[in-house]
Amino acid sequence: MTGNELKELLDTSPAECHRQLMKEYGRYVYAIVFNKLRSCGTKEDIEECFCDVFTDIFIKFEYNEKYVNDIKGYIGTVAKHNAIDRFRRLSAANSHKVYTDEEDMAELVSDFSVDERVDSSELRRILLQKIKELGEPDTTILIQKFYYNRKSSEIAKTVSMTASSVRSRCTRAMEKLRVKLAEVGITK
Repeated sequence: MTGNELKELLDTSPAECHRQLMKEYGRYVYAIVFNKLRSCGTKEDIEECFCDVFTDIFIKFEYNEKYVNDIKGYIGTVAKHNAIDRFRRLSAANSHKVYTDEEDMAELVSDFSVDERVDSSELRRILLQKIKELGEPDTTILIQKFYYNRKSSEIAKTVSMTASSVRSRCTRAMEKLRVKLAEVGITK
């Protein structure tokens, strides 16, 4: 798919454009990221960097026409730069690790609570499930607003609405969400 075709698809259906971008260039981006991070990163680091690459691509591609002509070169450049930045952060973090004896480690007291982590994770799962039950565009609006911290004007472009409509939908969706959460016993 060419950059112009993707731009036309972006104008008609942003979600489909993003799907096509991932389908067309996902392996290409993963190969770049994997080759750069395999020596110092975990599988999670590689996947996180992969996601960051596509986030950058989606954001910049929507608002900038100059990338349309050489889309593969642009995607490769973004992937390479993100992978290099991640490599530097991981290398710096790995160089600051200190290894100690097991006896020394036993003396350290952990404030990590498995119960709290499980409860928090379960709460997040329920919250996301209830947000998805709201349907579109409410799901997109809430996730963009509260997870990605995007402004109403930015969300409006994504869901083809005005900023004031997004704010209104967000308020109504939050009320619906409160009711759905109350039904399962979550009131805070």
